[in-house]
Amino acid sequence: MASGKTALITGAASGIGAACAQALAERGATRLVLVDRDEAALRALELATEDVLHVTGDVADPALWEEVEALAGPLDHAVLNAGIGLGGPIAELSFETWRALMAVNLDGMFLSLRTAMRLANDNAALVLTASAAGIKPEAGNAAYAASKAAVIQLAKVAAKEGASRGIRVNAIAPGGVDTPIWDAMPFFAGLVEQHGGDRAAAIAAMGKGSAPLGRFATAEEIAAQVAFLLSDEAATITGTVLVSDGGYSL
Repeated sequence: MASGKTALITGAASGIGAACAQALAERGATRLVLVDRDEAALRALELATEDVLHVTGDVADPALWEEVEALAGPLDHAVLNAGIGLGGPIAELSFETWRALMAVNLDGMFLSLRTAMRLANDNAALVLTASAAGIKPEAGNAAYAASKAAVIQLAKVAAKEGASRGIRVNAIAPGGVDTPIWDAMPFFAGLVEQHGGDRAAAIAAMGKGSAPLGRFATAEEIAAQVAFLLSDEAATITGTVLVSDGGYSL
């Protein structure tokens, strides 16, 4: 599906972004434009294509997107995935934490989406990474949930705006996914400690209690679903949200 195509991927150095880069390269994408703030991890990716443009910086920085617009060229696909997870109860949440999250998850998404829409070829396909948190409310998750609900609406509006050129825009809303984002969260460090330092056991425990299917998704599973949304097999799908949460939001 990606044969001969150029794809932009943000948050590409790890987790879902890295898995998407791998998936699109394996499906024949000939050029990848990879964006992340972790330059070392970005360049360490081993991909099945040699034409890779690495762009390092903060997705919330408009100057980064001026650089991408100047260097990337026309796009057939985009996976707008960069995001962070911060939170706390509303009454205790500092404005600084709120703004730090919104800068990446919402400002960064707007800037990357704007660039992708400007560079998109006719009949291009874009996928925005939202979250089941943007659909199902949970206490202590207001900032992240609000940002992901906004991402869902951005995808829908962009789908309407791009339709006249055949540009499709969808969102994917994962539930729990086994990615490095958990490793930065203090509660997860405590959970790993409770499981004798076994990270896999901690992930399995969270998955078992989080959704009816009883497990987290892998980044590779989410990447395959993104690849479907980008493919011609999804040619009539636009403005939708693919909820991939193991039943968490039921």
